[in-house]
Amino acid sequence: MGKVVIFSAPSGSGKTTIVRELLKRYNQFEFSISATSRAPRGVEKDGVDYYFLSQEEFAARVAADAFVEWEEVYAGTSYGTLKSEVERIWSKGNVILFDVDVMGGLNLKRIFGEKACSVFIMPPSIEELRRRLVTRATDAPEVIEKRVAKASFEIEKAPQFDHTVVNDNLEVAIEETCTILNAFLAE
Repeated sequence: MGKVVIFSAPSGSGKTTIVRELLKRYNQFEFSISATSRAPRGVEKDGVDYYFLSQEEFAARVAADAFVEWEEVYAGTSYGTLKSEVERIWSKGNVILFDVDVMGGLNLKRIFGEKACSVFIMPPSIEELRRRLVTRATDAPEVIEKRVAKASFEIEKAPQFDHTVVNDNLEVAIEETCTILNAFLAE
């Protein structure tokens, strides 16, 4: 079993931006593509951003025990980590880089234990989080409000992660994250 790095955060915290930068900096990292039952947003592509499955396909894979972990994040919308994805990345000798919701991150940390480094990306404030989601312009206003409401619950979970990085300044957050990861990789 190889190592895994888990990034979780409320939607709009900058987690995916940080993960993309880390993938450029660390050759041994490989992004774990999650499966979801939601439709693609914007320019998202199947097999690149997510494995987009219908609700029926997702349920069939759950029944077949094809997931390391999965969760219904919003009513009717599930996300999960396929066992085949973990096996694919480890077979190459790479470190798995997860970009997952908060509950998924906690589940993955529980499953992988000491082989995992979990990092919570904290927004500077709920107000800034809302502004980022509005600026991102990928969700309807009611979806944004649902995400903001969920963020308060998710922020309460931050102490359960190995590390918390406040993303108030992107470059500082990336450098702080690199320091954490360098120490983990050296173990």
